[in-house]
Amino acid sequence: MRRTFDIRTERRLQTLDVTNHVSDALPDDYDGVCTVFSRHTTTGVCVNEAESRLLEDIESMLAASVPDEGWRHDELDGNADSHLRALLVGNGVSIPVVGGELDLGTWQSVLLVECDGPRTRTVTVATP
Repeated sequence: MRRTFDIRTERRLQTLDVTNHVSDALPDDYDGVCTVFSRHTTTGVCVNEAESRLLEDIESMLAASVPDEGWRHDELDGNADSHLRALLVGNGVSIPVVGGELDLGTWQSVLLVECDGPRTRTVTVATP
């Protein structure tokens, strides 16, 4: 099974909780593992806490870790920082599923990290 959902981001660097979108894409009675995958080279997907200050901290950490300018790829299209930030986050995660529900820990959420927005992004949720 493979389903996708689109999400619109509002800022160049933004962290969004997409847990409900992922949950909605799962079959009701599925037990196993799902893969959540970003189909873009300038977004990432991770599992972490969706507390608002932490989401801001993730964005601040990525901005501090990767300067906006000074990269060779910028000669092509000016967004090397976005590619490098997404590389640090990673483009997908695997999550256990029990009874059609994500088997996440108490404070865990699925986060989409936008590094080159605002844009409309497509996320894939796949099960074997």
